[in-house]
Amino acid sequence: MSEAEVNTLMVQKKQNVTIKGTKEGLIFLLDDTCSYQSLIDELIEKLSSKHYQQADGPDVLVKVESGFRYLQPEHKQEIEQIITEDRNLAIDHFNCKVITKLESEQLRRKSQTVTLTRMVRSGQVLEVTGDLLLIGDVNPGGTVVATGNIYIMGALRGIAHAGANGDEKAIISAALMAPSQLKIAEAMKQFERDGEEEPIMASAFLDERISLQIGRVQQLVHTHQHLNKNEEQIN
Repeated sequence: MSEAEVNTLMVQKKQNVTIKGTKEGLIFLLDDTCSYQSLIDELIEKLSSKHYQQADGPDVLVKVESGFRYLQPEHKQEIEQIITEDRNLAIDHFNCKVITKLESEQLRRKSQTVTLTRMVRSGQVLEVTGDLLLIGDVNPGGTVVATGNIYIMGALRGIAHAGANGDEKAIISAALMAPSQLKIAEAMKQFERDGEEEPIMASAFLDERISLQIGRVQQLVHTHQHLNKNEEQIN
């Protein structure tokens, strides 16, 4: 085989690991069709370059894209060790297009709406994963908590905490909004009404300054269009 043919074959050889630079750092694209060992071997080979040896300065963030290859925890640990050992590289996150059954169930629960018909009385705490639709009242001293949005088809006179896992886009809506405390993500507001008007069909949300605001529920049509779900089911 001539030298030209060898060079051509080398050029045509499929890369199992592709490294790209971005403004944020580096992206490692891992082929999802080759064997895992071939992937590891090429990763080690490419990172043996002096270009990736330890240098002064802050760590460069690395995003690892594994496509349709699901990486077990021990695989992630091995890949992270290869990438970061004796180098000023740090893993930002792993991104995979495949999820486990458990992860799928967790996503389903986060996106679901839990519908309940009951009164939440003083001293009671109601917590759900996903959105909460409560057909009933939250009495003074009662508490409702959801990782998503909270919709109350009744009077909210107790405590409501939406976006409990840090979702700052979550909202709280009530047919009658007269809470003692509202909380969205980490933003909280206390209320002392003492005869003040109790807003009807109102919603609480965070503005661009992450400040908790209360407005009419109708304005969500313009400001919170991300609340739309399952539009494909509309006939």
